[in-house]
Amino acid sequence: MSSFSITGGCRLQGSIIPQGAKNEALQVICACLLTKEKVVLHNIPLIRDVLKLIELLQSLGVEVHRFDPHGFSFQARCIDTDYLQSENFRKQAGSLRGSVMTAGPLLARTGRTVVPQPGGDKIGRRKLDTHFIGFEYLGAKVRHQPEIHSYSVEGKELRGRYILLDEASVTGTANIIMAAVLARGTTTLFNAACEPYVLQLCRMLNRMGAKIRGIGSNLLQIEGVEQLHGAEHTLLPDMIEIGSFIGMAAMTQSEIVIKDAQPFMLGPIPHVFRRLGIQLEIQGNDIYIPAQEHYTVENARDGSILTIADAPWPGFTPDLISIALVTATQAKGSVLIHQKMFESRLFFVDNLISMGAKIILCDPHRATVIGLDREFPLHGISMVSPDIRAGVSLLIAAMSAEGTSVIHNIEQIDRGYENIDQRLNSLGAKIKRLED
Repeated sequence: MSSFSITGGCRLQGSIIPQGAKNEALQVICACLLTKEKVVLHNIPLIRDVLKLIELLQSLGVEVHRFDPHGFSFQARCIDTDYLQSENFRKQAGSLRGSVMTAGPLLARTGRTVVPQPGGDKIGRRKLDTHFIGFEYLGAKVRHQPEIHSYSVEGKELRGRYILLDEASVTGTANIIMAAVLARGTTTLFNAACEPYVLQLCRMLNRMGAKIRGIGSNLLQIEGVEQLHGAEHTLLPDMIEIGSFIGMAAMTQSEIVIKDAQPFMLGPIPHVFRRLGIQLEIQGNDIYIPAQEHYTVENARDGSILTIADAPWPGFTPDLISIALVTATQAKGSVLIHQKMFESRLFFVDNLISMGAKIILCDPHRATVIGLDREFPLHGISMVSPDIRAGVSLLIAAMSAEGTSVIHNIEQIDRGYENIDQRLNSLGAKIKRLED
């Protein structure tokens, strides 16, 4: 288990380019399974989860070629469906939550797939019902195999129909879209997730020959086609990493420029951080954050405490709730953080409390942060990263704290952030990677 040793109190300065979007990468890479032709993807983030997914596709027979540091081509001429029944597949796919995104394309292309109980962050229950119900609406049969911790899905002739999703699941929406593009007839998908990741997936699929209307809305119409062809696609910058950098700049009183951030695709993210008192300027395609000695939380119009809550897009993404929480610890003013979607995602605040933050954990979903305007700086401690986003939040806290902190289990951070220590050290941070 590797660790970070962080010397706090360093102010950063310079510019940084966000990596490609992790959540988009997991979807569009799996979409390459839908065609025998070559699909070229640019701006792929070289992070643990994405690289493990690429290895999984190679095990299924996909030809993968890396032609530049973040550019890959994928060609699924033949898919080894026998591998789906192997214990190696169950182990390989079960260690990666993103592997669930292979289900829709494999079902559409081969008529069957296997979905091992997936791994990933331990942030609460993350059910797969939306995926399976969607497949069943299209005519597939889903069978639970508890003895091997897997689900088998079979559907030789998928047919389009009206589907009202029980929740606006991003991965569920994406999986159903990928299954429906090769189904007979038209699928109408209502209450679809409309995050930028889904928008990007639909645009790519249309370039591959799919017929999807309503892109960017929660009502999609997908007219099935006989086959898809190759295409070229460039991933968006990762909006979660962009939000992390905004919070990091404020916490460390740093002046940074986030280059090529495509701010018009960030939805409410800049607004939420502005409500925390953070100054940021949109400069064309870049975001400039000036150094701030202090930042003051904006109260509601009636004077009541600010509440930041996650919600389906275009609401505030749950992946940035932990970043907003840690950023609020050094603000002037109080904030209620309401994490509605995952019941275990706020438990990392015990570490922040040990560092000196004034936080009341009300219940698994709510925490009140009492910002005292840097009157009581955080101090360094030893801690363990429980998941990707909490891990980066603890890293931000450690960078702003007095003294040295150690974060263990940084493999969780590496799952979602590419070479984060090297990139931040180039701006003036002091982060040392300690290999076990």
